[in-house]
Amino acid sequence: MKFLPTLAVGFALMLSLASARTWTEAESGRTIDAELLRVSGNAVTLKRSDGREVTIDLVRLAEADREFVAARAAASDWPAWQGPNRDNRSPDTGLLKEWPEGGPKLLWTFDKAGAGYSSPSITGGKIYFTGTRDEEAEVICLDEETGKELWSAPIGDDEGRGYNAGWGDGPRGQPTVDDGRLYAINANGDLVCVDIDGGKVLWRKSLVDDFGGKVPGWGYAESPLVDGDKLIVTPGGNEGAVVALDKASGEEIWRSKELTEEAQYSSVIVAEAGGKRQYVQLFMKKLAGVDAETGDLLWTSDWRQGRTAVIPTPIFHDGHVYITAGYGAGSKKVKIGADSAEDVWENKVMKNHHGGVVLVGGHLYGFSDGPGFLCQSWETGERVWSEKGDGLQKGAVHYADGMLYGLDEHDGSVFLAEATPEEFREKGRFQLPKRTKLRDDNRGMVWTHPVVIGGRLYLRDQDHLFCYDVKG
Repeated sequence: MKFLPTLAVGFALMLSLASARTWTEAESGRTIDAELLRVSGNAVTLKRSDGREVTIDLVRLAEADREFVAARAAASDWPAWQGPNRDNRSPDTGLLKEWPEGGPKLLWTFDKAGAGYSSPSITGGKIYFTGTRDEEAEVICLDEETGKELWSAPIGDDEGRGYNAGWGDGPRGQPTVDDGRLYAINANGDLVCVDIDGGKVLWRKSLVDDFGGKVPGWGYAESPLVDGDKLIVTPGGNEGAVVALDKASGEEIWRSKELTEEAQYSSVIVAEAGGKRQYVQLFMKKLAGVDAETGDLLWTSDWRQGRTAVIPTPIFHDGHVYITAGYGAGSKKVKIGADSAEDVWENKVMKNHHGGVVLVGGHLYGFSDGPGFLCQSWETGERVWSEKGDGLQKGAVHYADGMLYGLDEHDGSVFLAEATPEEFREKGRFQLPKRTKLRDDNRGMVWTHPVVIGGRLYLRDQDHLFCYDVKG
C-alpha cells in the first residue's frame, strides 16, 4: 500500500473543504458514506449523515481516499505570507456569511507571543510565527487545536532599537514553511532555517554581514519566498538587492548585481510573463523584475511617487503587476513581459500604507489613507466606492469565501463584509478582547494581518494571538 509523503509529519486540523463522499477500507472493501471532519496524526475522523463520528486509521483506507485526505490537508495550509500563492486569498469555503452579535466564537488565546507583527503560518496542525521575548527574536510554534506552545527557536538578538518611535519592536515578517523547514528573518536581518520537528536551527545568515545589506529605518520586514529549491530574500544594497539561496544549505546561488536599490519593506512575488519566470520586488523609487534562474535584471518601472516607506506586497495577475503605497504615493498597474514593463495607469485612488490590498473578481479592496475602506477597478484604476467611519479608518484586509475580513489598526475592531463592487456591505463586527500595552500612554497599533484558514480566523496584537471559529 502506497503512503503519501505529504502526510509523513502528521497534522491535526478542522477541514473546511470537506464534503460527503463514499469511503472504502482497502482490505475488506467495506464502505461508509460520510463527511471528512478532521485528521490528527494518522487518525481520520468521519461524520456520518446521522451525526455519529467514526475514527479510522489512515493506512486502512483505499489509496484514492488517502489522496483525497492529502489534497484537503494541503488546501487547508497557509504556509507563508499571504498564503501559498501570495495573493491574500484563503481557499476556505462554507464560512459564516454573517457574524452573531459580539462576533464569532473565540476558541483560544495565546498571551506570550512577544513583541512583533508576524502573522501566523499554519500547516501540519501547527502554527508558526515570530516574536521577541527577553530581547531575543524567536520562531514560536503552537498546537493548532489548543494554542499551546510546543517549542521556540532563536533567530537573533533584538534589544529594542526603537523601531517605529515606540510603537513596538520585534520581527515584522511572517515565517515561511516548506518541506519540513521554516525560514524567518528578524528586524536586524538575521535569517534562519529551522527544522519544524522540534525547532533545531539548521543554518543561519545575515542580510547585512553576508550580503552587504543595510537595515531599513524601521527594520527588515520581508517574509522570505521559497520557489522550488531556492529561497529568495532582499538584503538590498550595492552587492545585489535580491539574493537567491539554496533552501537546504543556505549557500548562495545568485545575486541581482544589476539591481542595487536599498531594501524597503515589501516581499518578493513570483510572476510568469512572456514565457519568463521572474521575481518581482518593489523598492522606494522602482519596481523591478529579475530572472528567476540567473538573477539578471529583466526590467524596471519607475515609481516616482514612493516616499518615506513602501510596504505592500505587489499583486500579479494576467500579465500585469499592481503596486500601491502610502504617504501620498498612490497606486499603479504595469504590464510586464519577458524583458519589458509598460505603465497602464497610475493615480492616487488607493494609497495603502501597509495593510495590504486584495484582488477579487476584477476589483481591488483595501484601506486607503484618507478615503477609508475602498474598492478600486483593476481595469481602469478608478474608485468604485469608499466607506469611512468608526473602524474604517486604516488597517489590514484579507479575503475568504466571498467575504472581506478587515482589521482597523487604531481601535482593534474587526469587520466582515461582502466582497462586492456594488457597495460596502458589513455583515458583522467585534473588538479584540484585549490589547498589548507597549508603554504607559500607548497601546500601539494593531498591524498584524488577519489570516483565515481551516475555518478559523487568526488575529494578533503583539503578545496576544487569538483564534476564532468562523465556520460555525
